[in-house]
Amino acid sequence: MTPTHLTLSIAFLIGLTGLVFHRTHLLSALLCLESMMLSLFVSLSVWGMQMASINSSGLPLLLLAFSACEASAGLALLVATARTHGSDQLQSLNLLQC
Repeated sequence: MTPTHLTLSIAFLIGLTGLVFHRTHLLSALLCLESMMLSLFVSLSVWGMQMASINSSGLPLLLLAFSACEASAGLALLVATARTHGSDQLQSLNLLQC
C-alpha cells in the first residue's frame, strides 16, 4: 500500500470515526460526511490517474455531483431543523413526534 492510499484510507476512517462517536450536532455529522466524500473523491481521482484509462475519468465527477446534492440536502435539513426546533442538536429530535 502506497503512502497516498494509506493517507486517504486514514482520512476516510477518521471521518467515519467522527460520524460514529461525535453525534451531538447535525452540523458535525454533515461535516464528517463531507470529509468522507472528499477522501473518496481524491482516492477515485488518484486511482483514475494511476490506471490512465478514459473509462474511469468520469467516475470522480459523478461522485462530486452526488456529493454536492448530498451537501445541499443536508444544509436544507439543517436550516429546517434549526427553524423548527431552535437548535441543531440531534438529541432534541424525536422521530415519533413528526
